[in-house]
Amino acid sequence: MGVVSPASAQDAVVPPTLAPDAQVTIATTPPEGKTGETDTTLPTAPPEAPPPRPHRKGVVLEQTAGLLGFAGQFRHVAPPGYWMHMQLGYELFDWLMVFAAGELAFTSSDVSQDASHSMAFPIYGFGGGLRATFHVTDRFAFFVQGEGGALTAYVPHDSLTILGFRDAEGLNGQLGGRVGVEWYMIDRHLALTAQAGVRDAMGFAKVVGANDLPLMWDGAAGLRYTF
Repeated sequence: MGVVSPASAQDAVVPPTLAPDAQVTIATTPPEGKTGETDTTLPTAPPEAPPPRPHRKGVVLEQTAGLLGFAGQFRHVAPPGYWMHMQLGYELFDWLMVFAAGELAFTSSDVSQDASHSMAFPIYGFGGGLRATFHVTDRFAFFVQGEGGALTAYVPHDSLTILGFRDAEGLNGQLGGRVGVEWYMIDRHLALTAQAGVRDAMGFAKVVGANDLPLMWDGAAGLRYTF
């Protein structure tokens, strides 16, 4: 059986052909000047890169869910209901966004009618406005927004008229505002939001009896995505 040392293998121009049963001996003597001690020094890990800064400016899609309630005379007709709100906007600057919005809520006439006569119905609307954002840190901000649009209850004809709210059966104007907070994730696209608003929903004023200020309030939490 042939024995090949590392030195002869290095000097050969052409590597020798080994027999199938050949053995190779590898020298383990440390180089001259070395003590033979094993180097236990571990490689230094490269420094970690800082997380990317949260991204704020761009096209923004925001979806929130919460409650819609009534502060005018309509509170004697319907209880607060489940509410969904979606808006799509564009941030002209880090602090200013223009947006369009849509909303959908579900309530009923349980407050004013007994179980045999009450009805469940949706309320839907749309609009647009402006949002101003005040960044406390890169991760946290407050905002205030103003918006206008239209709102209506989707009910059978004259279902709310007999209760004194004829205009609620058709699209009528609304005007209001909202305040909230945003917490930006490390993922530059995502942020969490919590907000509350109040609006004057003109069509939900009672048309008979005492003067009515048809205020509505809402509160919600949700998620925004910046493209």
